[in-house]
Amino acid sequence: MDIAFLAQKHCLITGATGGIGTAIAHRLWNLGATLHLTGRNAGRLEALTALLHDRVHSYCYDLSLEGAPRALLKDVLTRAQEIDILVNNGGIAKDNLALRMTDQDWDSVVHLNLAVPFILSQGVLSGMLKKRWGRIINITSVVGHKGNAGQCNYSAAKAGLWGMTKALSLEVATKGVTVNAVAPGFIETAMTAGISDKIRASILEHTPCKFMGSPEDVAYVVQFLANPEARFITGQTVHVNGGMYMGG
Repeated sequence: MDIAFLAQKHCLITGATGGIGTAIAHRLWNLGATLHLTGRNAGRLEALTALLHDRVHSYCYDLSLEGAPRALLKDVLTRAQEIDILVNNGGIAKDNLALRMTDQDWDSVVHLNLAVPFILSQGVLSGMLKKRWGRIINITSVVGHKGNAGQCNYSAAKAGLWGMTKALSLEVATKGVTVNAVAPGFIETAMTAGISDKIRASILEHTPCKFMGSPEDVAYVVQFLANPEARFITGQTVHVNGGMYMGG
């Protein structure tokens, strides 16, 4: 396999400054892709861009703001003309029990985790269809499959992203465009580093592999789905969660 099989491919990655997003960026950059990275943390975004240096462009956007997703698309497509690979990785969680969850908590989580991936997918599709080649990869979550107490909003949004993945894949399957999802479980990132020993033990109890994954575990699957040789895989969700999706 050509180790630079993504050379001359333009890739847009949202949530690029988080642990998973950064790992995906490194993996696809190493395979020759030109990256278009977006995130809300300007300092981390600048540091990642400086580290990769070549074939990378950064856009500091808060995609939760009204009009921001389409403004991002305008900026990216002005520079790249077309996006070959879209990785919808950005998202937020605002956890609370259903009885205490506010309308704002529901709306903001569903918007950023579900509506924004749709807007971005819609925005890059015309170029993909014109070239008859494209990859849309949605980062979902194990809780979209099995649910999680205190995360009605997040679970609903991630389950919706699964449904969108399947529906969109059917619309574009004959045009050389694949649409797939990756469902991480609990991954060792800065976000999970602060969880208590009690919560960590509970997570591992419900994870058949008995360890938490790394961002690179997710990035390798994204790399696989972005590969031109993965042309016969579409509408699928790949679970990267140590078997947690099976329940328990």
